[in-house]
Amino acid sequence: MTDIQQQIRTLAREKNAIIMAHFYQRPEVQEVADFIGDSLALAQQAANTDAKIIVLCGVHFMAETAKILCPDKLVLIPEPKAGCSLADSCQADDLRAWKEQHPDHYIVSYVNTSAAVKALTDVVVTSSNALKIVRTIPADKPVLFGPDHNLGAYISQQTGRELTLWNGACHVHSRFSAEALLALKREHPGAPVLAHPECKQIILNLSDVIGSTQALLSYVKNHPDMREFIIATESGVIHEMRKAVPEATFIPVPPEIPEGNTKDGLLPQGVGCMCNECEYMRMVTLDKLRDCLLHESPAVDVDPEIAKQAIIPIQRMLELS
Repeated sequence: MTDIQQQIRTLAREKNAIIMAHFYQRPEVQEVADFIGDSLALAQQAANTDAKIIVLCGVHFMAETAKILCPDKLVLIPEPKAGCSLADSCQADDLRAWKEQHPDHYIVSYVNTSAAVKALTDVVVTSSNALKIVRTIPADKPVLFGPDHNLGAYISQQTGRELTLWNGACHVHSRFSAEALLALKREHPGAPVLAHPECKQIILNLSDVIGSTQALLSYVKNHPDMREFIIATESGVIHEMRKAVPEATFIPVPPEIPEGNTKDGLLPQGVGCMCNECEYMRMVTLDKLRDCLLHESPAVDVDPEIAKQAIIPIQRMLELS
């Protein structure tokens, strides 16, 4: 470990803190975490930890979920400005108005939402459990699904039931280039394409395996003899995939670049690299993580009344998972 990573581990031990990191975090942050997982696994771990302090290395809605599940614990986030384009696309007032337009509908909200949106929800889902949970809803009960339109369309297709979908999307998963993916498939004909269901339908149609981040990682672990994989999800997970199968090559699908937005072969500002990275996830650094533990700040708080309502659909999700 580097000096700063050793400092972080020492602080975590001294303060009885658990460091939890999402698969999309920087590799060096993942390496210093006590637990790495997708949104469902992070929620489950938060609900069951005995640690005094939870440090959530991820985006803000993840830290909110941990605080809702653990109201008596100190929940820290190294970078409170680490938001989520999908969560931002669905505000509580807008969801409330949508509910009023569909008063008899059951509200299914993706975990990528604020605490205030979860408080208006009947059940929360993640990409790991959305199929299973939607299948438990009575067939005669109409469903509003939001905010990820791509995931909702995939769930509708897989379950065969009509869902009324919110028009939101993850800015990372919605910008994969189908043209680039087709080229990669031609260049690597034996490599399976692994895609997250937040991707557009055209990407899913070109994929061999569709699943949550954890499901895609499990596929890699269960196929240690394969030597190439094409990855259509946030590229942070490739770090864990390489650890699982170090002999394999993992090829990230690049983002779609709007025509005229390249200059001398360089990508436009905000795209990052020739793979899809979430700039919000990359806001968490080792320096911020160390300082967060050292000063026990910034802390995440959720309005008690909102938390009281939001815990119900979150617990319902955990019970059904």
